[in-house]
Amino acid sequence: MTRSIRRPRRAALLLGGAATATALLLSGCGTGQIAETAAMRPTVSGINTQTGDNAFKLRNLAVVYKDTKGYPAGSDAPLEVSIYNDSANPVTLTVTTTSARAVVLGGKLAPSPQPNPSSASPSAAGSANPSGSADPSGSANPSGSADPSGSANPSGSGSPSPSASSAAPVDQPARIEIPAHEFVVLNPTSGSFLQLAGLSSDLKPGQSVQLVFDFGGQRIETAAPVAIPLTPAPVATPIVPEGEGHGG
Repeated sequence: MTRSIRRPRRAALLLGGAATATALLLSGCGTGQIAETAAMRPTVSGINTQTGDNAFKLRNLAVVYKDTKGYPAGSDAPLEVSIYNDSANPVTLTVTTTSARAVVLGGKLAPSPQPNPSSASPSAAGSANPSGSADPSGSANPSGSADPSGSANPSGSGSPSPSASSAAPVDQPARIEIPAHEFVVLNPTSGSFLQLAGLSSDLKPGQSVQLVFDFGGQRIETAAPVAIPLTPAPVATPIVPEGEGHGG
């Protein structure tokens, strides 16, 4: 009788221990999943920011990744960003920076070059006497050519002066028209993008540039980091001299 009473108690204790171990295992698995999810990083490496009233937003703002060396000083660096106008009115956006000479538009939204007003037509430049009157003597020039005093250019050509033709072009600041409740996506792959023209210093992965987005009076001042590449940089294969194999 004594043995028959003790055996059920031992079985009950074993079952209780198995249930406790199962509960601990389940709680451990759940804890591991929560910790791993919390440690995950988003795939988008750009900056997300907006104005105080949420009327204008910037999403995934970053400098396009080039390589591990980055961009040298004086070079140009393209940007990628999505810009949202959630207000009830159209807005004209201007973008400026202190990290480069200017922020300009590239691709389809780039402004067309303006004609040079100093380049007059040859017929207008080679007109007769500037005073509009004929030669007082009433006779033609004995040499058969027009009066030297009445020509615009002694060489007879209508080309502009060297000082006007050698003037360096001035970068036009980026200006973008965004209709109400619309957005624009700017990156080199879409055909239109913002570009930092003439970097003030070297720009390498891990660094950022300062930008100012002015939405008609509402400003967003933010840093734009260099984007993180989607794939790691290739690792160089070590060169093993001939005769030095794995076997020594």
